[in-house]
Amino acid sequence: MPRLAAFPKAFMTALCKDGTMTVSEWIDLAVKLDIDGLEWYAGFLEMADKSNWTGFRRQVEDHGKVIPMMCCSPDFTHPDAKFREREIAKQKEWIDMTHVLGGSYCRVLSGQRRPELSVEEGVKLAADSIYECLPYALERGITLILENHYKDDFWEYPEFAQKMDIFSKLVNSIHHPNFGVNYDPSNTYLAGEDPLELLYKVSDRVVTMHASDRYLKEGTIEDLRKEEGGALGYAKRLSHGEIGKGLNDYDAIFTELKRVGFDSWISIEDGVDGMDQLERSVAFLRRKMKEYWG
Repeated sequence: MPRLAAFPKAFMTALCKDGTMTVSEWIDLAVKLDIDGLEWYAGFLEMADKSNWTGFRRQVEDHGKVIPMMCCSPDFTHPDAKFREREIAKQKEWIDMTHVLGGSYCRVLSGQRRPELSVEEGVKLAADSIYECLPYALERGITLILENHYKDDFWEYPEFAQKMDIFSKLVNSIHHPNFGVNYDPSNTYLAGEDPLELLYKVSDRVVTMHASDRYLKEGTIEDLRKEEGGALGYAKRLSHGEIGKGLNDYDAIFTELKRVGFDSWISIEDGVDGMDQLERSVAFLRRKMKEYWG
C-alpha cells in the first residue's frame, strides 16, 4: 500500500518569505491529518539554521509521522560551469538535509528553459549535473526524484524539461538505482499536454507522486493548449482545487501505477483554500488508495 504525505502548499509565503507561520505550527496542523508523513521544503526560513534540522525530525516523529520527501529546485541548465558547480553543491546540501530529517527522496529538476539553449545541450547539462550528485545520494541512501515541473517561484523561465518529450529524453538518459521520477499529473496541464500520456511514457520509472487537482475557471482544454501551454506564469485558465473534483483521472492514474507495482509515497500538494479542503483531499485519496491497493 502506498503511503500518504502532505505539503504546505497554502502556507509557502508564510513559511518561506514573511515568517508569519513557524515550521512547528505547520507540523501541529499537518499531524492532525490522516497522513503518514510530511513532505518538506528546503526553503523554509528556519531550515537555514542547521541546528533546527534534528529538532524538526524529532517533532514529526514524536507524532508517529515521518519526513519522506524533500522539495528543492536546482538549476542545472545554466551555460556557466561555475554556476552549475554551485547548484550541484546546493543539491548535495539538500541531500544532507533530507538524510538528517530521515527522508528517502530528494527532488531534482533540470533547470530553466533559457532561450539560447538547444534541447540536446539542455539534456546533457542537466543529466551530467544529476550524475554528479548521484554518488553522494547513494552514500546517504537517498533517491533523487526528477519532477515534471512547471517553474520555480524564483526563476525567470519555466522548467527546461516541462514538455513531455524533453522530460522523457532526460529521464531516459539517466540510469541509476538511486534515480527515479516524481510524477505530478497537474503540472502536465500547464504544459498543455495530457497527464496520462506522460504517465504511460514514464510509469516504470515513477518512484513518488505529487497529488493535486486543477480545474478550468473558463474555456476548454483546447483553449488552454492553444493559449497557455508553455507560457510564462501559471496558466490563467487553471486553478488549484479539491482532489477528485478537477481534471485529473485518478482511476486511470492509479490503475497504471498499480500495474507497474508502485508502492511508495504520494504527497498532496493542495489545500490552497484551507485545511478543510486538505482534509477532504486526504479522504478522497485514502478511499482511492484502498480501492486500488487493498
